[in-house]
Amino acid sequence: MALTSEELNYLLYRYLLESGYTHTAFTFANESLVKQSGINGADVPPGALISFVQKGMLYSNIEQHVNDDGTIMDDGDDDKLASLLLPGHVQSRENEDKDDNGDGMDEDGLEVEASKITTLSGHDNEVFTVAWNPVKSLLASGSGDSSARIWHIPASESGPEAERNTQWHQLEHFNASSNEKAKDVTTLDWNSEGSLLATGSYDGHARIWNEQGKLVMTLQKHKGPVFSLKWNRTGSMLLSGSVDKTAIVWDCKTGDVIQHFQLHQAPTLDVDWRNSNSFASCSTDKTIFVCKVGEEQAVKKFSGHTDEVNAIKWDPTGTMLASCSDDYSAKIWSVKQDEPLHDLRTHTKEIYTIKWSPTGPGTKNPNKPLLLATASFDSLVKLWDIERGVDVLTLTKHTEPVYSVAFNPTGDLLASGLSPLATPPPCSAV
Repeated sequence: MALTSEELNYLLYRYLLESGYTHTAFTFANESLVKQSGINGADVPPGALISFVQKGMLYSNIEQHVNDDGTIMDDGDDDKLASLLLPGHVQSRENEDKDDNGDGMDEDGLEVEASKITTLSGHDNEVFTVAWNPVKSLLASGSGDSSARIWHIPASESGPEAERNTQWHQLEHFNASSNEKAKDVTTLDWNSEGSLLATGSYDGHARIWNEQGKLVMTLQKHKGPVFSLKWNRTGSMLLSGSVDKTAIVWDCKTGDVIQHFQLHQAPTLDVDWRNSNSFASCSTDKTIFVCKVGEEQAVKKFSGHTDEVNAIKWDPTGTMLASCSDDYSAKIWSVKQDEPLHDLRTHTKEIYTIKWSPTGPGTKNPNKPLLLATASFDSLVKLWDIERGVDVLTLTKHTEPVYSVAFNPTGDLLASGLSPLATPPPCSAV
């Protein structure tokens, strides 16, 4: 069996995506044109490239241990060979299990019955992002098949019955100039009223749709993929961050550019509103800027991370900014000082995303303590007490990198999710 260059490129793309190198995967897919190869991603199992490499190593070692007459050499090195072929993360996890004395904290999970799980099928490629409508029982999803969907989920049903009764609108992303399908839908966000959905895609365009799936306007100014989109609280402005190193504030009534911020020296990975007219942005250049609409220069610059900053989130009161990075740390910032309030460092790999709990001052649950959740490629989710700057709970059931976390409205439950290409554990919430 021989691999074509297209097949090898696709395996490399999948490996990058599965390993958590999302932005590198997008860039590689764009330059190698893997999406035009016609390969059905559903036919390629997770870990395919690793499997090929391991089998190649196995066959090479077998050849070295076989005599010319076909008999096996007896060199007593079987354990070494097995160790060589065992993935490093599996070896380290096995060693950790052997050393575990059983005293570690574990989560109290709630396992969801299979009959109560609603599976929404329809996308032809990986699903990169989802967002619940804040008002209605609508779920938006964005995929690598150049489309987004708005799913009308029956509020009183779940499982197979809900699957049969679920309706959807398909939001096709076409290039305005060529009428060809655009590329991956990478981000989406509902406005606070739940009446409009914004989507960003790899073609550099942001689009606004109504809840019936009709295209309202296309926002064209970015010169690279759009990785983040956020409505402000009043729904009057939309904020977008792009690989072109910039952030743009849009007038959502006219589609005009209100302000174009060109502060970062590398791709902008995330943006988040602090209030109705100020926001923060982060980048692969390791910096975070706090900006205000109408002012040319940043209000504040944070530069404490030593690797790219993957995500940022303001707390419910807008007084503290959380950030997470490939430097294995999450940090809590205040615009009143240059150094972080807390430097959270107990993860052992890159931290991909963070989420504040809907609790504490400024929320509907003011009597509950404010917590921060961090999700990492070390397969762990951690909950942090922000007043003390310490992790109070470590959730350990995942065995793959964790890409997303979300609290329920009361802050009592936390859901966590893997890459769409990873092999998931039993569906659970904690």
